[in-house]
Amino acid sequence: MAEKKGLVMIYTGDGKGKTTAALGLALRASGHGAKIFMVQFRKSDPTYGEIQAINKFLPNVTVVQSERSRITGHGGFEQEDFDDAKNVFAQGREALLSGEYNLVIFDEVNFAADYGLIPRDEVVKMLKQRPPQTDVVLTGRNAPAEFVEMADLVSEVREIKHHYRAGIMAQKGIEY
Repeated sequence: MAEKKGLVMIYTGDGKGKTTAALGLALRASGHGAKIFMVQFRKSDPTYGEIQAINKFLPNVTVVQSERSRITGHGGFEQEDFDDAKNVFAQGREALLSGEYNLVIFDEVNFAADYGLIPRDEVVKMLKQRPPQTDVVLTGRNAPAEFVEMADLVSEVREIKHHYRAGIMAQKGIEY
């Protein structure tokens, strides 16, 4: 039997559900006994439903969240934002390169790279160095072309309609 080939998978686009897709994959992999590591850029709330569920039911999933979750436009970041992104990326890179995990998820890394919080070339370098059997997921809007080129799977989540546009704000259990 051939050795498992690790895949690079991207969930991108302007629609809701990119992180949810990555978490669904983590759930599926966990059901098969996989060891999973997830870093979240720009997300720092441990009370999110998915984080609570992971802590309660999925002992083989490790999550590292950012310390900062301030969202701003291009050019509006402070040094602490860059330091935080660098720290989160370093932890994810270390987990990926360790070969200890079957699946490593970089949630919102596309956003972080698009906004210049982490260098795109560092992500590309990491992907080239990863253990060949380890699966990697990159989520977030505006996946850089360099990431897409390296990916084995790219799914675009496109917004057709969103309840937010009708004035319905984020809801517990739906958005967080």
